Amino acid sequence: MALNLTVKVHPVVLFQIVDAYERRNADSHRVIGTLLGTAEKGVVEVTNCFCVPHKEYDDQVEAELNYAMDLYDLNHRVNTQENIVGWWATGKEVTNHSSVIHEYYARECNNPIHLTLDTTLANTPRMGIRAYVCVQLGVPNGKQGCMFTPAKVQVTSYEPEIVGLQLCSKTQRPVSGSLKPAGTVEPMMDLAQIAEASSKLSSMLEQVLAYVDDVLAGKQLPDNQVGRALLDMVHSVPKMSSDQFDEMFNSNVKDLLMVVALSQLIKTQLQLNEKLTLLTSL
Repeated sequence: MALNLTVKVHPVVLFQIVDAYERRNADSHRVIGTLLGTAEKGVVEVTNCFCVPHKEYDDQVEAELNYAMDLYDLNHRVNTQENIVGWWATGKEVTNHSSVIHEYYARECNNPIHLTLDTTLANTPRMGIRAYVCVQLGVPNGKQGCMFTPAKVQVTSYEPEIVGLQLCSKTQRPVSGSLKPAGTVEPMMDLAQIAEASSKLSSMLEQVLAYVDDVLAGKQLPDNQVGRALLDMVHSVPKMSSDQFDEMFNSNVKDLLMVVALSQLIKTQLQLNEKLTLLTSL
C-alpha cells in the first residue's frame, strides 16, 4: 500500500506546523497535531492542520484528545470536505511514542498517515518532509506489531497559494534603495502582476527556443520527456490568428480594468458611508 500511496501537502500546512513549533512551550522538544484533508484512490491531499497540546514522558504520552476533537468539529463546520487523514510531528525521526499516538488516529480514520517535518534545520538549509503509513506485522494468532513505511510526498499548491508563495519568496532579500525594512514587501496591483507574469513567460519562452535550437543544431542531446511536454504544450494552444488573439486579449484587459475601477468605486463609497454614519451619530 505504501508504495502506491502519494501524500500531497499544501504550503499552508507547512506554515502552520512551523508556527506551532515556534510557539511551543520551552520544555517541549517536539509538537504534534492533526492533519485534515481528503483521501481518494491512493492519494491523500493534506489541506489543513492544527496543533494538539501534549506531553511526552519516558514511559507514556499525555495528549488533550477532547481539545483535539472539539477543534476538529469547529473546522468541520467551516469546511465539511476536510476530514482527519492522519497526524503530524516535528522532527526527522519516528520515536517510540509514535506508535501509541498512531493507534489513536487509527480509530479516527482508516489508514492514517504520519507526517514528520524537520524544523531544526540541523546541518541542512531545507526542511525534511517525510510521510509514513503503518503496516501491521506478525503471524496469525501470535504477537502483532507495526512498522512505519515511507510514502511518496509531494508539495502542491492552489493558484491563490502560488501567488502567496511568490510574494513570500520576495522577502528573502531586501530591495536595494528602498526605505522599507529589509525583507518586507507589499502585494502588487493586478496589472503589475500581469506585467511581471508576462515578463517571466517571455523569459521562459526564450529558454525553450534556445533549447530547441541547440537540439536541432546538435549542440545538446534531445530529451524525450521534454519533447513530449513541448508537444503537449503546442497542442494545447488554440488555433487563432494574431488579430483574433489581440482582440481576445484586449477584451479581457478591458474587463479587468472595469472590475478594478468598480472595486475602487465601491471602496470609496463604503469609506464615505462610514464617515457619514460617524458624523450623524455625533
